[in-house]
Amino acid sequence: MTEQVTGLVLAGGEGRRMGGRDKGLLDWHGRPLAANALARLRPQVDALLISANRHQADYVALGAPVIGDRMPDYAGPLAGLQAGLHACATPLLVAVPCDVPAFPTDLVTQLRAALDRAVAPVAYAATAQRQHATFMLVRREALPHLEVYLAEGGRKIREWLQRVGATEARFADEAAFANLNRPEDLLPSP
Repeated sequence: MTEQVTGLVLAGGEGRRMGGRDKGLLDWHGRPLAANALARLRPQVDALLISANRHQADYVALGAPVIGDRMPDYAGPLAGLQAGLHACATPLLVAVPCDVPAFPTDLVTQLRAALDRAVAPVAYAATAQRQHATFMLVRREALPHLEVYLAEGGRKIREWLQRVGATEARFADEAAFANLNRPEDLLPSP
């Protein structure tokens, strides 16, 4: 029997590169970025969560439970991951950022294959060009390790992935991981 997976959309940041606006709620092709991420992730998982630290009622309206960081001061994606691992009821949690609208529709399948092959606690996405570490599939058993790392002041995803013994899942299409970081990225192409 295949282990169930909870999907976590990471939308808990400060939106500094977006002028402080809540990135997950910004409109992209007629709907919020976080709604797009939920729709793309929904067929790949058994349950969904949203990590958000602001405008939580707006995120609840997107149709998934919303959780906030357990740490103060916008501690970054790993704080969202920590909250997600505490909230998920499945053995596996897949995390995706809210600002990558075209991530692979086989993301979970590919990450799970890498996780199982390596018998690792975490698998993260990468292409030939670069790592995409915010896309990761995590076994719930990795939570204590993550909590120690955070308690020691660690905040860097790649550093934690290295320490926990994560494995890489290779994807062919770099464009699938293109993120929308600036207001002009949200505009339609000419």
